[in-house]
Amino acid sequence: MSESFRTMIGRPSAFLPVAMSLTALALLGGAYIYGQATGQGALVREPDEGAIAHLWQLLMAGQLPVLAYFAIKWLPRAPMQTLRVLALQAGAVLAAMAPVYLLNL
Repeated sequence: MSESFRTMIGRPSAFLPVAMSLTALALLGGAYIYGQATGQGALVREPDEGAIAHLWQLLMAGQLPVLAYFAIKWLPRAPMQTLRVLALQAGAVLAAMAPVYLLNL
């Protein structure tokens, strides 16, 4: 059963983790833009984590079961395409985590 990458990434268990990571990244970007527009400055660590931090954490942790399901189901069936999708997902996760790490949030 040979799956193409395009077919594989079209599966909900493949694109949902990518979408969740990109949404988490967009939350950080939106918070930064909002902070700049209101004169509050850049993203800073706060003593009490706000709603954006909690949403980011839920999005990042919530994709783990979906990733596990995807890998368990598709690695035996189409290993090369699955590894490509997992690499894309890993890149999206790193992109969402990079601002948190680099800005020490």
